[in-house]
Amino acid sequence: MSAPAIPMRLTAPDPGWTVEADVVVVGSGIAGLTVALRHAELDPAARILVVTKDELSSGSTRWAQGGIAAVLDPRDTPEEHLSDTLLAGVGLCDVGAVRTLVTEGPGAVRRLIARGARFDRTADGELQLTREGGHRRRRIVHAGGDATGAEVQRALAEAVRAASIEVIEHALVLDLLKDARGRARGITLHVMGEGARDGVGAVHARAVVLATGGMGQVYAATTNPAVSTGDGVALALRAGAVVRDLEFVQFHPTVLWLGEGSTGQQPLISEAVRGEGAFLVDHENRRFMAGVHELADLAPRDVVAKAITRTMREAGRDHVYLDGRHFGREKWESRFPTIYAVCRDHGIDPATDLVPVAPAAHYASGGVRTDLRGRTSIEGLYACGEVACTGVHGANRLASNSLLEGLVFAERIAEDIHATRPEPGEPVTGEAASGLVDPRTRLRVQGHMSAGAGVLRSRASLHSTARALRDARWTPVAVPPCTESWEATNLITVATVLTGVAAARLETRGSHWREDHANRDDDEWLGHLDVTLSEEGLRMTYVPHGDAMPERLAQELTSAGLDPSEVDALIDRALAEDLQEEGDVTSLATIPAGQRAVADVVARKDGVVAGLAVAEAVFVRLGAARAERGVKDGERVRAGDVLMTVEGPVRGLLTAERTALNLLTHLSGVATLTGRWVEAVSGTGARVRDSRKTLPGLRALEKYAVRCGGGVNHRMSLSDAALIKDNHVVAAGGVAEAFRLVRERYPDLPIEVEIDRLDQLEPVLDEGAELVLLDNFTVEATARAVNIVKKRQVNRVALEASGGLTLESARDVAETGVDYLAVGALTHSAPALDIALDLRG
Repeated sequence: MSAPAIPMRLTAPDPGWTVEADVVVVGSGIAGLTVALRHAELDPAARILVVTKDELSSGSTRWAQGGIAAVLDPRDTPEEHLSDTLLAGVGLCDVGAVRTLVTEGPGAVRRLIARGARFDRTADGELQLTREGGHRRRRIVHAGGDATGAEVQRALAEAVRAASIEVIEHALVLDLLKDARGRARGITLHVMGEGARDGVGAVHARAVVLATGGMGQVYAATTNPAVSTGDGVALALRAGAVVRDLEFVQFHPTVLWLGEGSTGQQPLISEAVRGEGAFLVDHENRRFMAGVHELADLAPRDVVAKAITRTMREAGRDHVYLDGRHFGREKWESRFPTIYAVCRDHGIDPATDLVPVAPAAHYASGGVRTDLRGRTSIEGLYACGEVACTGVHGANRLASNSLLEGLVFAERIAEDIHATRPEPGEPVTGEAASGLVDPRTRLRVQGHMSAGAGVLRSRASLHSTARALRDARWTPVAVPPCTESWEATNLITVATVLTGVAAARLETRGSHWREDHANRDDDEWLGHLDVTLSEEGLRMTYVPHGDAMPERLAQELTSAGLDPSEVDALIDRALAEDLQEEGDVTSLATIPAGQRAVADVVARKDGVVAGLAVAEAVFVRLGAARAERGVKDGERVRAGDVLMTVEGPVRGLLTAERTALNLLTHLSGVATLTGRWVEAVSGTGARVRDSRKTLPGLRALEKYAVRCGGGVNHRMSLSDAALIKDNHVVAAGGVAEAFRLVRERYPDLPIEVEIDRLDQLEPVLDEGAELVLLDNFTVEATARAVNIVKKRQVNRVALEASGGLTLESARDVAETGVDYLAVGALTHSAPALDIALDLRG
């Protein structure tokens, strides 16, 4: 019997209660609570609801030991933090997302301190900074030595309690609610326990924020708490959202080894211990990281985890050792009190003993795909923190970037929700197939994932794991809806996707290590694996790596009939021409790094605007954090009108200026000229349309601009329709023969014919032409052609006047009754509309 499909909805009772909110945040770690607090600051009247699987104070954040990475030392720079992050991400980081992280991170940390978080300081009151793996400078702030997460959780939980933010504790999120247009409009959830709200209920909200943390419990041994069962990623998949890079699961290299067969949450030995000088040794006391990487024991986590795994395998051991004996007891107790106490609880004294360690599942670099505002592929659904794939981590997370990512992108989500103010919408009940997995399969699934999809992977191990997961989905008994079966279903959903993409990626990169494909392969695999779930099953798409266009812009371009990937490629070419190898040398020389500003895109002349989304994509590509439009494409504007306001790094805005304005002024010029022609023939019934006389690479955009100006498009390419011209007639031996040859080869294509004499009209009508192009006809000859078609009562034939047309003669031609005026000048010679970028003082 074949395994049942992954369910599109969890089997659950109908909601017994309903709550209304403006924003519902699922998760109570640093990401979720920061979204709630920031939105409450922006809109004190908003009703914000936080849903948490445990207690408010028990989010996954509290388990973070190391700290938060941010540029807080005057000798450090965002460029260095960016460089370290990109190196750790092994080619797959979104540069725009990382730049956002490193430039906005310091301010976010300071705001966290203002909310009450108390970090360790030096004797003179300065923040105490340390190093961790992959960082070339000391930039990690910490609290209580090794209790950073607990302090951050405490501060944020107290702030939420003090604010007017409602919290529902012990609540497991089930599924997303959507309206008739597919927009997120709330969630269903199950409250575990008894109280004012218990059992299955629903939250109706204008925006939903997933901040559910990780999925470490998909493995047998993990640093993640028991609640980290991948609930957010599984919910997003069932809702149809795009999930990206799920194969990149980071295994923390130094987890306290508790003995053979130990499972569940394992104690973490923070990377900060090695940052302070501890080092790894094998059972012969050999420092095996020497020579593996230039940073040795402080190499990125994937490098250290692989080296440990290789050392264990070669020696036939299941752990190695961390040596921090030279610290002495006083340093252990003061700098790492939590780790020291945990080790002592397990009979190990790090001041005198080697600490046994081994890799365990730690952090998911992939997750629900988002843009720089935390928006997913589903309108109204946001994701933040470990559940999200912002592009910051690439193939491997740099130590202590996770808490910073939660802070920075949580604030951006709150600001986006506040700025866009999503409309209310009524959730509708779908007919998606539901189902559940037997919770007794959980341990078996975790065991198979650790054995076959863990640190070491191969074709054989992954295929064996995939078969085991398929078998685990089948059950001979009815599975009742309960917390255990919902969690088991979430785990097996995530595990299935993870195993599938890990099997598909035939290379070793970052935290994805294929024994049978041991090398990194930038020729074939410098890209991302995106997965969606539908009634037909899982669909996987390979997306070449590049600075990702925000989902909102991509959707807008798609709705306008444009291909976002083609627009991205056009921007790539334009920027490459402008920047060459040295970049924008003037901006680099005159503008301090990190300087930010607001700038206005302003019309200098009256006209019709087109291409705002394209221009915005250029600014976003070079770091613009905000773009607000004052008009829409196709609207008439006056000189002095502000078309768009952008905010971001000054260097980026000025570097983007020329490319953005080249496109915007040209497309707006096309729309403006088209608008003049449309106005000239208004009321006649004739329509203005373009030709293929376009600039190389700009045809789709120029034809879009024609539509913005009120015109219509003719053929996009030579394959859209057959257009027989005089040379085709000569080559075929006559117009009738030309028609016959086209019909034989392309029976379903429409056939158009261009004529330059009136006596050619009736023969082409006899052959069945659907469109006749009257090339360089006088007004009188055009009128006679219209009368001929009317007399023959051939209703399906359209006439198009082309060649020799001017704005002055346009109305006379249109009043003959012709259907179209084809104007090649719309695209090949339209003057640019004067538009400028003005930096605000």
